[in-house]
Amino acid sequence: MKERIAIIDGIRTPQAKAGEQLRSVSADDLGAYALKELLARTEFPKENIDEVIIGNVAQPANAANISRVIALKSGFPNSISALTVHRNCASGMESITSAACKILAGQGNIIVAGGTESMSHIPLLYGKKMTAFFEKMMRAKTLKQKLSILSSFRLSFLKPIIGVVEGLTDPVCGLIMGLTAENLAREFKISREAQDDYALNSHLKALDAIKSGRLAEEIVPVPLQPKYDTVLKDDKGPREGQSMKALSKLRPFFDRKAGTVTVGNSCPLTDGAAMTLLMSESRAKEIGLTPMGYLKAFSYAGLEPERMGLGPVYATSKLLDNTGFTMKDFDLVELNEAFAAQVIGNECAFKSDAFSSKFLGKDKALGEIDPSILNVNGGAIALGHPVGTTGTRLVITILKELKRRNKQRGLATLCIGGGQGAALALEVD
Repeated sequence: MKERIAIIDGIRTPQAKAGEQLRSVSADDLGAYALKELLARTEFPKENIDEVIIGNVAQPANAANISRVIALKSGFPNSISALTVHRNCASGMESITSAACKILAGQGNIIVAGGTESMSHIPLLYGKKMTAFFEKMMRAKTLKQKLSILSSFRLSFLKPIIGVVEGLTDPVCGLIMGLTAENLAREFKISREAQDDYALNSHLKALDAIKSGRLAEEIVPVPLQPKYDTVLKDDKGPREGQSMKALSKLRPFFDRKAGTVTVGNSCPLTDGAAMTLLMSESRAKEIGLTPMGYLKAFSYAGLEPERMGLGPVYATSKLLDNTGFTMKDFDLVELNEAFAAQVIGNECAFKSDAFSSKFLGKDKALGEIDPSILNVNGGAIALGHPVGTTGTRLVITILKELKRRNKQRGLATLCIGGGQGAALALEVD
Protein backbone atom coordinates (compact mmCIF):
# COMPACT_ATOMS: atom_id res chain seq x y z
CA MET A 1 0.00 0.00 0.00
CA LYS A 2 1.25 3.50 -0.82
CA GLU A 3 0.68 4.55 2.81
CA ARG A 4 -0.55 2.99 6.01
CA ILE A 5 -4.20 3.16 7.01
CA ALA A 6 -4.65 4.68 10.44
CA ILE A 7 -6.99 2.84 12.79
CA ILE A 8 -7.94 5.69 15.09
CA ASP A 9 -9.73 3.55 17.66
CA GLY A 10 -11.71 0.35 18.00
CA ILE A 11 -14.32 -0.95 20.38
CA ARG A 12 -16.43 -4.07 20.70
CA THR A 13 -19.27 -5.48 22.73
CA PRO A 14 -18.75 -8.38 25.10
CA GLN A 15 -19.23 -11.73 23.38
CA ALA A 16 -21.69 -14.34 24.63
CA LYS A 17 -22.67 -17.79 23.46
CA ALA A 18 -25.69 -17.91 21.18
CA GLY A 19 -28.90 -18.35 23.11
CA GLU A 20 -27.48 -16.86 26.28
CA GLN A 21 -26.94 -13.30 27.58
CA LEU A 22 -27.25 -11.47 24.23
CA ARG A 23 -29.97 -13.65 22.75
CA SER A 24 -32.54 -10.83 22.80
CA VAL A 25 -30.30 -8.32 21.03
CA SER A 26 -30.46 -8.24 17.24
CA ALA A 27 -27.36 -8.01 15.07
CA ASP A 28 -28.23 -4.45 14.00
CA ASP A 29 -28.75 -3.35 17.61
CA LEU A 30 -25.44 -4.92 18.64
CA GLY A 31 -23.70 -3.09 15.80
CA ALA A 32 -25.39 0.22 16.59
CA TYR A 33 -24.43 -0.07 20.24
CA ALA A 34 -20.75 -0.58 19.38
CA LEU A 35 -20.79 2.16 16.73
CA LYS A 36 -22.35 4.74 19.05
CA GLU A 37 -19.68 3.99 21.65
CA LEU A 38 -16.90 4.28 19.06
CA LEU A 39 -18.13 7.73 18.03
CA ALA A 40 -18.53 8.81 21.65
CA ARG A 41 -14.99 7.77 22.55
CA THR A 42 -13.36 9.31 19.50
CA GLU A 43 -15.62 12.40 19.64
CA PHE A 44 -15.57 12.28 15.85
CA PRO A 45 -18.47 14.05 14.09
CA LYS A 46 -20.69 11.67 12.11
CA GLU A 47 -21.04 14.29 9.40
CA ASN A 48 -17.32 14.03 8.61
CA ILE A 49 -17.44 10.27 7.97
CA ASP A 50 -17.79 9.31 4.31
CA GLU A 51 -19.11 5.76 4.59
CA VAL A 52 -19.96 2.88 6.91
CA ILE A 53 -18.82 -0.64 5.93
CA ILE A 54 -19.80 -3.55 8.16
CA GLY A 55 -19.25 -7.28 7.81
CA ASN A 56 -22.08 -9.69 8.51
CA VAL A 57 -22.66 -13.34 7.61
CA ALA A 58 -26.20 -14.30 8.66
CA GLN A 59 -27.76 -11.31 6.82
CA PRO A 60 -31.00 -10.93 8.81
CA ALA A 61 -34.12 -10.72 6.66
CA ASN A 62 -35.51 -7.77 8.63
CA ALA A 63 -32.32 -5.71 8.26
CA ALA A 64 -31.30 -5.94 4.61
CA ASN A 65 -27.97 -4.18 4.05
CA ILE A 66 -27.47 -4.26 7.80
CA SER A 67 -24.68 -1.69 7.59
CA ARG A 68 -27.17 0.95 6.47
CA VAL A 69 -29.58 -0.01 9.24
CA ILE A 70 -26.80 0.27 11.84
CA ALA A 71 -25.64 3.63 10.49
CA LEU A 72 -29.12 5.12 10.67
CA LYS A 73 -29.77 3.63 14.12
CA SER A 74 -26.50 5.23 15.22
CA GLY A 75 -27.67 8.68 14.15
CA PHE A 76 -25.80 9.05 10.87
CA PRO A 77 -27.29 11.55 8.41
CA ASN A 78 -29.26 10.05 5.52
CA SER A 79 -26.63 11.44 3.13
CA ILE A 80 -23.87 9.09 4.37
CA SER A 81 -23.81 5.80 2.47
CA ALA A 82 -23.30 2.33 3.89
CA LEU A 83 -22.64 -1.15 2.55
CA THR A 84 -22.45 -4.63 3.99
CA VAL A 85 -19.66 -7.07 3.12
CA HIS A 86 -19.62 -10.85 3.45
CA ARG A 87 -16.52 -13.05 3.30
CA ASN A 88 -17.69 -15.68 5.79
CA CYS A 89 -15.39 -15.72 8.84
CA ALA A 90 -13.30 -12.83 7.46
CA SER A 91 -16.21 -10.44 7.01
CA GLY A 92 -14.97 -8.24 9.85
CA MET A 93 -11.56 -8.05 8.16
CA GLU A 94 -13.10 -7.54 4.73
CA SER A 95 -14.81 -4.40 6.02
CA ILE A 96 -11.44 -2.99 7.10
CA THR A 97 -9.57 -3.92 3.93
CA SER A 98 -12.43 -2.73 1.70
CA ALA A 99 -12.36 0.58 3.54
CA ALA A 100 -8.57 0.74 3.10
CA CYS A 101 -8.90 0.20 -0.64
CA LYS A 102 -11.51 2.96 -0.91
CA ILE A 103 -9.37 5.39 1.06
CA LEU A 104 -6.27 4.67 -1.02
CA ALA A 105 -8.29 4.97 -4.23
CA GLY A 106 -9.59 8.39 -3.20
CA GLN A 107 -13.17 7.11 -2.86
CA GLY A 108 -13.43 8.19 0.75
CA ASN A 109 -11.34 9.88 3.40
CA ILE A 110 -12.79 8.65 6.68
CA ILE A 111 -14.68 5.35 6.99
CA VAL A 112 -16.19 3.29 9.79
CA ALA A 113 -15.43 -0.42 9.37
CA GLY A 114 -16.59 -3.24 11.59
CA GLY A 115 -18.57 -6.42 12.00
CA THR A 116 -21.69 -7.67 13.73
CA GLU A 117 -23.33 -11.04 14.26
CA SER A 118 -26.19 -12.47 16.26
CA MET A 119 -25.90 -16.21 15.84
CA SER A 120 -28.81 -16.47 18.30
CA HIS A 121 -31.04 -15.06 15.57
CA ILE A 122 -30.04 -17.38 12.73
CA PRO A 123 -33.46 -18.84 11.91
CA LEU A 124 -34.97 -22.25 11.45
CA LEU A 125 -36.32 -22.58 7.89
CA TYR A 126 -39.15 -24.48 6.29
CA GLY A 127 -38.12 -27.19 3.84
CA LYS A 128 -39.28 -27.48 0.22
CA LYS A 129 -42.34 -29.62 1.00
CA MET A 130 -43.71 -27.20 3.57
CA THR A 131 -42.98 -24.22 1.36
CA ALA A 132 -44.78 -25.88 -1.56
CA PHE A 133 -47.72 -26.65 0.74
CA PHE A 134 -48.03 -22.98 1.73
CA GLU A 135 -47.79 -21.89 -1.91
CA LYS A 136 -50.58 -24.24 -2.97
CA MET A 137 -52.79 -23.11 -0.08
CA MET A 138 -52.29 -19.46 -1.02
CA ARG A 139 -53.23 -20.14 -4.64
CA ALA A 140 -56.28 -22.25 -3.88
CA LYS A 141 -59.47 -20.30 -4.67
CA THR A 142 -62.28 -22.53 -3.49
CA LEU A 143 -62.97 -24.29 -0.21
CA LYS A 144 -62.86 -27.62 -2.02
CA GLN A 145 -59.36 -26.88 -3.37
CA LYS A 146 -58.15 -25.78 0.07
CA LEU A 147 -59.48 -28.94 1.73
CA SER A 148 -57.86 -31.12 -0.94
CA ILE A 149 -54.50 -29.46 -0.37
CA LEU A 150 -54.93 -29.58 3.40
CA SER A 151 -55.47 -33.34 3.21
CA SER A 152 -52.01 -33.69 1.64
CA PHE A 153 -50.30 -32.23 4.73
CA ARG A 154 -47.90 -34.52 6.62
CA LEU A 155 -46.20 -33.85 9.95
CA SER A 156 -42.87 -34.55 8.27
CA PHE A 157 -43.33 -31.27 6.37
CA LEU A 158 -42.61 -29.47 9.64
CA LYS A 159 -39.08 -30.81 9.95
CA PRO A 160 -37.01 -27.61 9.99
CA ILE A 161 -33.83 -26.74 8.16
CA ILE A 162 -31.41 -25.48 10.81
CA GLY A 163 -30.03 -22.26 9.35
CA VAL A 164 -26.75 -22.29 11.25
CA VAL A 165 -25.99 -25.87 10.17
CA GLU A 166 -26.72 -25.00 6.54
CA GLY A 167 -24.50 -21.93 6.80
CA LEU A 168 -21.61 -23.86 8.32
CA THR A 169 -21.76 -26.61 5.71
CA ASP A 170 -19.78 -26.05 2.53
CA PRO A 171 -21.95 -26.77 -0.52
CA VAL A 172 -18.96 -27.66 -2.72
CA CYS A 173 -17.20 -30.27 -0.59
CA GLY A 174 -20.33 -31.12 1.41
CA LEU A 175 -18.59 -30.92 4.79
CA ILE A 176 -19.66 -29.02 7.87
CA MET A 177 -16.74 -26.98 9.21
CA GLY A 178 -16.05 -29.38 12.07
CA LEU A 179 -15.31 -32.14 9.57
CA THR A 180 -12.75 -29.93 7.81
CA ALA A 181 -11.04 -29.72 11.21
CA GLU A 182 -11.13 -33.50 11.44
CA ASN A 183 -9.36 -33.57 8.05
CA LEU A 184 -6.53 -31.45 9.47
CA ALA A 185 -6.31 -33.57 12.60
CA ARG A 186 -5.71 -36.60 10.38
CA GLU A 187 -3.39 -34.78 7.94
CA PHE A 188 -1.09 -33.54 10.70
CA LYS A 189 -1.67 -36.47 13.09
CA ILE A 190 -2.98 -34.20 15.86
CA SER A 191 -4.09 -36.13 18.93
CA ARG A 192 -7.25 -35.52 20.93
CA GLU A 193 -5.07 -34.75 23.96
CA ALA A 194 -3.15 -32.06 22.07
CA GLN A 195 -6.41 -30.43 20.99
CA ASP A 196 -7.85 -30.46 24.50
CA ASP A 197 -4.61 -29.09 25.93
CA TYR A 198 -4.69 -26.24 23.44
CA ALA A 199 -8.33 -25.51 24.30
CA LEU A 200 -7.60 -25.48 28.03
CA ASN A 201 -4.82 -22.94 27.55
CA SER A 202 -7.13 -20.73 25.52
CA HIS A 203 -9.54 -20.61 28.47
CA LEU A 204 -6.74 -19.99 30.98
CA LYS A 205 -5.30 -17.10 28.95
CA ALA A 206 -8.72 -15.56 28.39
CA LEU A 207 -9.61 -15.77 32.08
CA ASP A 208 -6.33 -14.10 32.98
CA ALA A 209 -6.97 -11.35 30.42
CA ILE A 210 -10.43 -10.73 31.88
CA LYS A 211 -9.25 -10.70 35.51
CA SER A 212 -6.35 -8.37 34.73
CA GLY A 213 -8.64 -5.92 32.93
CA ARG A 214 -6.80 -6.19 29.62
CA LEU A 215 -9.86 -7.23 27.64
CA ALA A 216 -12.00 -4.60 29.37
CA GLU A 217 -9.97 -1.98 27.50
CA GLU A 218 -11.58 -3.04 24.22
CA ILE A 219 -15.13 -3.69 25.50
CA VAL A 220 -18.16 -1.45 26.00
CA PRO A 221 -20.56 -2.98 28.56
CA VAL A 222 -24.04 -3.73 27.20
CA PRO A 223 -27.25 -3.31 29.25
CA LEU A 224 -29.35 -6.43 28.86
CA GLN A 225 -32.94 -6.58 27.68
CA PRO A 226 -35.75 -6.58 28.56
CA LYS A 227 -35.42 -4.49 31.74
CA TYR A 228 -31.92 -3.11 31.10
CA ASP A 229 -31.25 -3.47 34.82
CA THR A 230 -28.19 -5.69 34.41
CA VAL A 231 -25.05 -5.07 32.37
CA LEU A 232 -22.86 -7.54 30.49
CA LYS A 233 -19.29 -6.36 30.97
CA ASP A 234 -17.10 -9.33 30.05
CA ASP A 235 -16.97 -12.13 27.50
CA LYS A 236 -18.98 -15.07 28.82
CA GLY A 237 -17.30 -17.91 26.93
CA PRO A 238 -14.18 -18.42 29.10
CA ARG A 239 -14.94 -21.20 31.54
CA GLU A 240 -13.81 -21.03 35.17
CA GLY A 241 -12.56 -24.39 36.35
CA GLN A 242 -12.05 -25.80 32.87
CA SER A 243 -9.80 -28.87 33.04
CA MET A 244 -8.31 -31.62 30.94
CA LYS A 245 -10.48 -34.08 32.83
CA ALA A 246 -13.67 -32.23 31.89
CA LEU A 247 -12.57 -31.80 28.28
CA SER A 248 -11.63 -35.48 27.95
CA LYS A 249 -15.18 -36.55 28.87
CA LEU A 250 -16.71 -34.85 25.83
CA ARG A 251 -17.59 -37.08 22.90
CA PRO A 252 -16.47 -36.22 19.36
CA PHE A 253 -19.21 -34.06 17.88
CA PHE A 254 -18.74 -34.16 14.11
CA ASP A 255 -17.31 -37.63 13.51
CA ARG A 256 -18.80 -39.59 16.38
CA LYS A 257 -17.09 -42.88 15.55
CA ALA A 258 -13.47 -41.95 14.86
CA GLY A 259 -13.23 -38.21 15.44
CA THR A 260 -11.26 -36.06 17.89
CA VAL A 261 -12.98 -32.67 17.46
CA THR A 262 -15.43 -31.89 20.29
CA VAL A 263 -17.47 -28.90 21.39
CA GLY A 264 -14.76 -28.36 24.01
CA ASN A 265 -11.90 -27.94 21.55
CA SER A 266 -13.99 -25.94 19.05
CA CYS A 267 -15.22 -22.35 19.15
CA PRO A 268 -18.84 -21.84 20.25
CA LEU A 269 -21.58 -20.08 18.27
CA THR A 270 -21.46 -16.50 19.49
CA ASP A 271 -23.08 -13.06 19.45
CA GLY A 272 -21.12 -9.78 19.33
CA ALA A 273 -20.12 -6.67 17.37
CA ALA A 274 -16.97 -4.58 16.85
CA MET A 275 -16.24 -1.24 15.14
CA THR A 276 -13.19 0.77 14.05
CA LEU A 277 -12.62 4.26 12.61
CA LEU A 278 -10.21 4.44 9.65
CA MET A 279 -8.43 7.11 7.61
CA SER A 280 -5.10 7.50 5.86
CA GLU A 281 -2.02 8.06 8.00
CA SER A 282 -1.48 11.45 6.38
CA ARG A 283 -5.06 12.53 7.14
CA ALA A 284 -4.68 11.49 10.78
CA LYS A 285 -1.54 13.59 11.09
CA GLU A 286 -3.20 16.50 9.31
CA ILE A 287 -6.03 16.69 11.83
CA GLY A 288 -3.85 15.86 14.83
CA LEU A 289 -5.15 12.43 15.79
CA THR A 290 -3.06 9.74 17.47
CA PRO A 291 -4.16 6.37 16.03
CA MET A 292 -4.49 3.16 18.00
CA GLY A 293 -2.44 1.60 15.20
CA TYR A 294 -2.08 1.08 11.48
CA LEU A 295 -2.90 -1.39 8.75
CA LYS A 296 0.36 -1.88 6.86
CA ALA A 297 -0.59 -4.61 4.36
CA PHE A 298 -3.06 -7.44 3.79
CA SER A 299 -3.54 -10.55 1.67
CA TYR A 300 -6.27 -13.09 0.94
CA ALA A 301 -5.69 -16.57 -0.48
CA GLY A 302 -7.73 -19.56 -1.57
CA LEU A 303 -7.32 -23.31 -1.01
CA GLU A 304 -9.41 -26.49 -1.04
CA PRO A 305 -12.70 -26.05 0.89
CA GLU A 306 -12.12 -29.35 2.72
CA ARG A 307 -8.83 -27.96 4.14
CA MET A 308 -10.18 -24.45 4.77
CA GLY A 309 -8.61 -24.31 8.23
CA LEU A 310 -5.15 -23.87 6.70
CA GLY A 311 -6.16 -20.52 5.19
CA PRO A 312 -3.82 -18.57 7.53
CA VAL A 313 -0.64 -20.19 6.21
CA TYR A 314 -1.68 -19.63 2.58
CA ALA A 315 -2.67 -15.99 3.15
CA THR A 316 0.39 -15.25 5.29
CA SER A 317 2.63 -16.71 2.59
CA LYS A 318 1.25 -14.14 0.14
CA LEU A 319 1.56 -11.38 2.75
CA LEU A 320 5.24 -12.15 3.31
CA ASP A 321 5.86 -12.19 -0.44
CA ASN A 322 4.16 -8.82 -0.85
CA THR A 323 5.89 -7.08 2.04
CA GLY A 324 9.30 -8.71 2.40
CA PHE A 325 8.54 -9.42 6.06
CA THR A 326 9.49 -12.69 7.73
CA MET A 327 7.68 -14.37 10.59
CA LYS A 328 10.39 -13.04 12.91
CA ASP A 329 9.22 -9.50 12.14
CA PHE A 330 5.94 -10.08 14.02
CA ASP A 331 5.93 -9.40 17.74
CA LEU A 332 2.45 -10.87 18.24
CA VAL A 333 0.22 -13.23 16.29
CA GLU A 334 -3.58 -13.50 16.49
CA LEU A 335 -4.67 -16.66 14.64
CA ASN A 336 -8.38 -17.26 15.00
CA GLU A 337 -9.27 -20.41 16.89
CA ALA A 338 -12.10 -21.95 14.91
CA PHE A 339 -10.88 -25.34 16.15
CA ALA A 340 -7.86 -26.42 18.17
CA ALA A 341 -6.97 -28.89 15.41
CA GLN A 342 -7.02 -26.06 12.89
CA VAL A 343 -4.66 -23.85 14.91
CA ILE A 344 -2.26 -26.71 15.61
CA GLY A 345 -2.41 -27.70 11.94
CA ASN A 346 -1.38 -24.18 10.97
CA GLU A 347 1.46 -24.22 13.50
CA CYS A 348 2.70 -27.43 11.88
CA ALA A 349 2.36 -26.02 8.36
CA PHE A 350 4.13 -22.75 9.18
CA LYS A 351 7.27 -24.57 10.33
CA SER A 352 7.28 -27.37 7.75
CA ASP A 353 9.73 -27.25 4.83
CA ALA A 354 7.85 -30.14 3.18
CA PHE A 355 4.47 -28.36 3.42
CA SER A 356 5.94 -25.14 2.09
CA SER A 357 7.51 -26.92 -0.86
CA LYS A 358 4.44 -28.98 -1.73
CA PHE A 359 1.67 -26.43 -1.24
CA LEU A 360 3.27 -22.96 -1.29
CA GLY A 361 5.97 -23.46 -3.91
CA LYS A 362 8.74 -22.28 -1.60
CA ASP A 363 12.15 -23.70 -0.76
CA LYS A 364 11.73 -23.51 2.99
CA ALA A 365 9.13 -23.08 5.70
CA LEU A 366 7.55 -19.70 6.43
CA GLY A 367 8.83 -19.91 9.98
CA GLU A 368 7.75 -21.24 13.35
CA ILE A 369 5.16 -19.33 15.37
CA ASP A 370 6.49 -18.76 18.87
CA PRO A 371 3.73 -20.08 21.21
CA SER A 372 4.50 -17.28 23.68
CA ILE A 373 3.26 -14.62 21.22
CA LEU A 374 0.25 -16.55 19.84
CA ASN A 375 -3.25 -15.52 21.00
CA VAL A 376 -1.84 -14.21 24.27
CA ASN A 377 -5.27 -13.20 25.61
CA GLY A 378 -6.94 -16.43 24.59
CA GLY A 379 -8.85 -17.00 21.40
CA ALA A 380 -12.19 -17.97 19.94
CA ILE A 381 -12.32 -21.37 21.66
CA ALA A 382 -12.78 -19.40 24.89
CA LEU A 383 -13.91 -15.95 23.74
CA GLY A 384 -16.22 -17.11 20.97
CA HIS A 385 -16.46 -16.54 17.22
CA PRO A 386 -19.32 -14.29 16.07
CA VAL A 387 -18.47 -14.98 12.44
CA GLY A 388 -19.10 -11.52 10.98
CA THR A 389 -17.31 -9.81 13.85
CA THR A 390 -14.19 -11.83 14.63
CA GLY A 391 -11.96 -10.28 11.96
CA THR A 392 -12.50 -6.82 13.45
CA ARG A 393 -12.02 -8.11 16.99
CA LEU A 394 -8.67 -9.65 16.11
CA VAL A 395 -7.45 -6.29 14.81
CA ILE A 396 -8.57 -4.42 17.92
CA THR A 397 -7.17 -7.04 20.30
CA ILE A 398 -3.73 -7.23 18.71
CA LEU A 399 -3.25 -3.46 18.38
CA LYS A 400 -4.14 -2.85 22.01
CA GLU A 401 -1.80 -5.64 23.13
CA LEU A 402 1.05 -4.32 20.98
CA LYS A 403 0.68 -0.95 22.69
CA ARG A 404 0.62 -2.51 26.15
CA ARG A 405 3.83 -4.39 25.40
CA ASN A 406 5.50 -1.49 23.61
CA LYS A 407 5.95 -3.67 20.53
CA GLN A 408 5.64 -2.66 16.90
CA ARG A 409 4.15 -5.24 14.54
CA GLY A 410 1.50 -7.94 14.66
CA LEU A 411 -0.04 -10.53 12.35
CA ALA A 412 -3.81 -11.06 12.48
CA THR A 413 -4.95 -14.03 10.43
CA LEU A 414 -7.86 -16.42 10.15
CA CYS A 415 -9.31 -19.26 8.13
CA ILE A 416 -12.44 -18.72 6.09
CA GLY A 417 -15.21 -21.22 5.45
CA GLY A 418 -15.29 -22.25 1.81
CA GLY A 419 -11.52 -22.48 1.52
CA GLN A 420 -9.85 -19.08 2.00
CA GLY A 421 -7.51 -17.31 4.36
CA ALA A 422 -6.88 -13.70 5.38
CA ALA A 423 -3.74 -12.11 6.82
CA LEU A 424 -3.21 -8.54 7.99
CA ALA A 425 0.07 -6.87 8.97
CA LEU A 426 -0.65 -4.32 11.69
CA GLU A 427 1.65 -1.80 13.34
CA VAL A 428 1.82 0.70 16.19
CA ASP A 429 4.25 3.55 16.64
